[in-house]
Amino acid sequence: MQTKWIVLAGAVLAPVSGHTQDSRAPLGPIPHISAAAQHEVKVSPDRATVQISVQTRGATAAAAGAQNATRLQAVLSALRTLGLTNDQLSTVNYNIHPDYRHVQNKEPEIIGYNVTNTIVADVRQLSQVGPVIDAALRAGANMMSSLQFYASNTEAARRTAIAAAIAKARGDAEAAARAAGGSLGALLDITIGSFPNQPPRPMVMMRGSVAEMDASTPIQPGEQTLSVMVSTRWRFNPAQ
Repeated sequence: MQTKWIVLAGAVLAPVSGHTQDSRAPLGPIPHISAAAQHEVKVSPDRATVQISVQTRGATAAAAGAQNATRLQAVLSALRTLGLTNDQLSTVNYNIHPDYRHVQNKEPEIIGYNVTNTIVADVRQLSQVGPVIDAALRAGANMMSSLQFYASNTEAARRTAIAAAIAKARGDAEAAARAAGGSLGALLDITIGSFPNQPPRPMVMMRGSVAEMDASTPIQPGEQTLSVMVSTRWRFNPAQ
């Protein structure tokens, strides 16, 4: 069984006790240096998801629901006309809630019902994002709650970030070793972590009729940041 002293941040010296195959002949402390580093790379999104909602109101829940179903079917048909398939369209929320009228000293009175049905469109070509939004609005959608761009393949970028982070950690460890009057030895262990991509970019909620839209919706996906953190531990060789 080994006993380790772990340092979570910075570059420091700490002993690690170890044993040979013969546990009755323990080795002396092995000096080591721990160093952590982070590196970020930019990735260009090539896909997007759009949350599209239809909200309707009726005197009864059934009436509001029927109206909502008709309008949402029109939205789905418009999106399929653009080439989106069923596996790119999914329902993420369906909500019914009553509207109340409040009168002083009386119980609240239900005066109607609101129905909201929300779908997510997974758009696999960025050139289609604007047309998808426009088609949905023209077909009857009146709420959009989020637009998220993402890269479908980030493995190469992540490995580039890993290599750069390790190089930074090694540089820090080498500087610490020289400052301590020794040299850096072999890598003892390494831990690789990552940070999530940037959160979805919120969209302003839109309501009302948009059937008379003349201009297409401009879309600028920009770049996203992919971040990787590494924690390393290196053998320290004291000066002889």
